[in-house]
Amino acid sequence: MDPAFIHRFVPATAPDAPVWLLLHGTGGSEDDLIPLGKRLAPGSAFLSPRGQVMEGSAPRFFRRFAEGVLDLEDWRFRTGELADFLTAAVEKYALQGRRLTALGYSNGANIAVGLLLLRPRLLNSAVLLRPMFVDRPARPPDLSGRAVFIGSGRLDGIVPAKDPDALAGLLRSYGARVDVEWRDAGHPLNAGDLTAVSAWLERRKLEPSS
Repeated sequence: MDPAFIHRFVPATAPDAPVWLLLHGTGGSEDDLIPLGKRLAPGSAFLSPRGQVMEGSAPRFFRRFAEGVLDLEDWRFRTGELADFLTAAVEKYALQGRRLTALGYSNGANIAVGLLLLRPRLLNSAVLLRPMFVDRPARPPDLSGRAVFIGSGRLDGIVPAKDPDALAGLLRSYGARVDVEWRDAGHPLNAGDLTAVSAWLERRKLEPSS
């Protein structure tokens, strides 16, 4: 089975290095987060798909009705598509048994939340930058042993202020270890996000991509 998404795969340069799944925001591409990934986790492998939903000329991972109003049915469907892509890519690139971390920004963070809640066996950990609270799953997933970082901005005009802590509470209720970092930042990423994620990885004593 060939992976269906347009994507980039960057092989690891270190033996048995972990794998990062990079998920861009609205209007991004498969190239967007690779530089950030390489700075956070040098030597790791990177798998970076392009969202298949178009909002005008802007790729996304799932539809929305308006800014901040998400299409939950499409979110669930597209999460399944992404999970199938990930399963196929693991086979195609011989990544079986490697630790897998999702790094998602904005729309990419929201689809990463979908993987955690709806296909929890696929990810070992996740870095969610500017995520929203999307929805509760019909079946409670077992997220025991999963580590999650949520990076949020106090000046974010897109993500409701209550969402990051509500999302953290939901993930914790399913067993995940969640750290929420609030910064005086808006919705766009900046150098402080790299610093915050790096510090979290250090605190957790994880491999760079875990």
